[in-house]
Amino acid sequence: MKITPFLAVFFLVLIFSQEQPIQTTQLNELLITEKNGRAKIDAEKPATFPLGVTVLRNTIAKNFRMRKVHSNAETESCSITFLIDKEGFMTEVKAYGDNESFNREAERALLKIKDKWIPAELNGEKVRYRFRIPLTISFNQK
Repeated sequence: MKITPFLAVFFLVLIFSQEQPIQTTQLNELLITEKNGRAKIDAEKPATFPLGVTVLRNTIAKNFRMRKVHSNAETESCSITFLIDKEGFMTEVKAYGDNESFNREAERALLKIKDKWIPAELNGEKVRYRFRIPLTISFNQK
């Protein structure tokens, strides 16, 4: 008699835990690939900075104010993540690292770039695309 409620709960969990199919309207933005055992959403044509990667790096360096970073370490590093939306604008800029002043300055330096990006494409349609840029700063200790 005690096994009947257990079996009932087991079958209910089994029935309700079935995978729900993705609607076809959602599929046009997803291209899932396996990399290192992890699923990754990708695009056929990634978003690109119109002036090139070198200009992007130089512009971030030019916009970066070293005097605003407070640290006693020889080097500091962080990663900046952001999205390029369907219209080519940068959104959701966030820096992750141990030094908060370095994170804020990295975000500010990237947000100062007002150039519009060329959006990513999947199946001929423009889609959002996530970027991650690692940054490292070295302090000369004299």
